Amino acid sequence: MNSYLKEIADLCGIHKELTFHIARHTFATTVTLTNGVPIESVSKMLGHKNLHTTQHYAKILDLKVSDDMKALKVKFGDGNQMMLKKSIG
Repeated sequence: MNSYLKEIADLCGIHKELTFHIARHTFATTVTLTNGVPIESVSKMLGHKNLHTTQHYAKILDLKVSDDMKALKVKFGDGNQMMLKKSIG
């Protein structure tokens, strides 16, 4: 698998060593979590028996947290912004 990834990297002009582990981590974070796939689903896709294992691979990116906060703000609407600000800090 790693030799195929190396060949793909060479063809694409990627100068970083690609491994199965890096591909798996990228899938978990960039492809799934950043696009709103719940961590429970990602865990199942990766074949993990418990969520703790998935959390090792799938760290939540700052961009995802920011997007989630924006969605929460829209859900609460302008009238509840003070309540939201008080509850987060």
